[in-house]
Amino acid sequence: MQPVVCSRNGLLGKEEQPTGAKVTGTAHAATLPTWQALQFAVLGLEKGGGGTLGFLWSVGRPEKLSLHRDAARVAEEESLEAIAGRLGSQQNPDWQCMSGPAHSARSPGPPEGTETLCKGGKQGNEAHGRAFPPSSREALCPPHKPGAEQESAEERARHRCLPHPAAPPPGPSTPWQSRGRRCPRLDRDFILMAESKPLLSLDGDSIAAEALLQDVFEIVVDEVIRKGTSASEKVCEWKEPEELKQLLDLELRSQGESQEQILERCQAVIRYSVKTCHPRFFNQLFSGLDPHSLAGRIITESLNTSQYTYEIAPVFVLMEEEVLKTLRALVGWSSGDGVFCPGGSISNMYALNLARYQRYPDCKQRGLRTLPPLALFASQECHYSIKKGAAFLGLGTDSVRVVKADERGKMIPEDLERQISLAEAEGAVPFLVSATSGTTVLGAFDPLEAIADICQHHGLWLHVDAAWGGSVLLSQTHRHLLDGIQRADSVAWNPHKLLTAGLQCSALLLRDTSNLLKRCHGSQASYLFQQDKFYDVALDTGDKVVQCGRRVDCLKLWLMWKAQGGQGLEQRVDRAFALARYLVEEMKKREGFELVMEPEFVNVCFWFVPPTLQGKQDSPDYSERLAKVAPVLKERMVKEGSMMIGYQPHGTRGNFFRVVVANPALTRADMDFLLKELERLGQDL
Repeated sequence: MQPVVCSRNGLLGKEEQPTGAKVTGTAHAATLPTWQALQFAVLGLEKGGGGTLGFLWSVGRPEKLSLHRDAARVAEEESLEAIAGRLGSQQNPDWQCMSGPAHSARSPGPPEGTETLCKGGKQGNEAHGRAFPPSSREALCPPHKPGAEQESAEERARHRCLPHPAAPPPGPSTPWQSRGRRCPRLDRDFILMAESKPLLSLDGDSIAAEALLQDVFEIVVDEVIRKGTSASEKVCEWKEPEELKQLLDLELRSQGESQEQILERCQAVIRYSVKTCHPRFFNQLFSGLDPHSLAGRIITESLNTSQYTYEIAPVFVLMEEEVLKTLRALVGWSSGDGVFCPGGSISNMYALNLARYQRYPDCKQRGLRTLPPLALFASQECHYSIKKGAAFLGLGTDSVRVVKADERGKMIPEDLERQISLAEAEGAVPFLVSATSGTTVLGAFDPLEAIADICQHHGLWLHVDAAWGGSVLLSQTHRHLLDGIQRADSVAWNPHKLLTAGLQCSALLLRDTSNLLKRCHGSQASYLFQQDKFYDVALDTGDKVVQCGRRVDCLKLWLMWKAQGGQGLEQRVDRAFALARYLVEEMKKREGFELVMEPEFVNVCFWFVPPTLQGKQDSPDYSERLAKVAPVLKERMVKEGSMMIGYQPHGTRGNFFRVVVANPALTRADMDFLLKELERLGQDL
């Protein structure tokens, strides 16, 4: 649908038309008694079927905005003036001009309760010499500058508002004006709409949609990218749940809102959200903002395709395979398979399902009744998704045999061997071991070589949950932490964490080359995976996964990698290690900071010891009192918005802080601030 634009003085010339506009027909100026009279402006004229279906949008009555449909077809060559004139002559009381003594040209403003099509805020209203009632709706366009009466058609289209009629000249009114009769011909401004739609909908209006998105992007750039990454701004604007509900006005209603209101909604959402890109956000295993990754995410969301067939996602099917091949090469495999999953937990769950299917392929069709009692093994430091996955797959959480970890959080291979023997003695069938490279709290790396030896001896599937630590493979300096990972059967790796690829970017990598993913999960849906397509159907990868619709998660990583290169990403990893080491060394110089252990990774775990507890380690209630410090400081920092650090108990240890040094924008100054801020917040404890 192409927009057809008409001004109050007639159709705009080509030089005045917004891009893509098509002008047909004629129009004439008419003098309105007051601005309350009929106002029309052309939104669109759809040609088709040998005729035009016209609609009128009027504000002829102060009580409401109304949408009117002309049920008659008109000839394609019929002029706009004739269309509007004929529509205006129909017996519809909503189109009656509001004039006469009560609404004369000398009226200072609209009647109480009147709504208009353009409300540009107080500034805009004053610029146009209009006074809008406080109860009127929010603006449909941003505030206008003085002189907006002469704004160009392109600006007018961008603002999404009607031309503003000037005050009528003094003098007697025409009979139809004074008696409030219906307008017999085209008035100053009018709207023709090609199809019926909600009043404030942008469906089919590409100009308005573009204007909205440009406004939203400006908000995002200013509020998220500029302010959200500034150390001078707050990490969050904390509100209690009930207050936040009121501020956001979360209720969904039957009537739509103006675009100005929508933009205000966007600003409110950002304002009260946590800025995970902030340099003082240390709370999770992900943080920071990579602009190239963000660009990829914007493109992904804009294209809105599903990664299941080559015919609708040709670029991303090929791109995903290339990215996965690169990740597999870093693991140490020259071939294999893989897929991007909706999070590391799902990657781990896939690994359990694949290992079970490989050993008992009949379970896909016949279910759990074909299986003996199964046992899988993971350390006490493993991610909770291992037990969740076992429950989800029907294995039960009791099937997860917990292997002991040493004081640094690493799986003890000797206890793994013992647990396997114990499971076999109890009649269970071991089938998988899940090792961890980068545990969630302590950042520990299990000894993969020793674990791989045990798996090889017992014929067990080795899965490595490297969701957090997998990115260390990029570092020549630190990749030794994952020695032996090439012996795994499957690897989970989340580039959205340490590499800052953006949520979510989670890869499941397989050494298998037998198409195990598709054999395990495929169902050959004939409406998607037709075997007689005109291209190689092996490119339709959607049957590898449990999902049908699957979002594109490869572009953000691919685009970031293209920009940074492998060397740039390696430097990012090495810098995180260096800053974590700097933070540890600075802690050692200060009173009031006690390390849980020397970190192996970028998880820095410690207690803050307030002045009243310093030197009282021998007190019988020391540990109990120390455990209460972290929750208090967390509340203070969050409510002030100065920073965010996670805390947790761990085994027999009371609450301690875990700082995650992952944001690539971090500096030593941010590490110094963290220490000083904890001292400030806890000085009275």
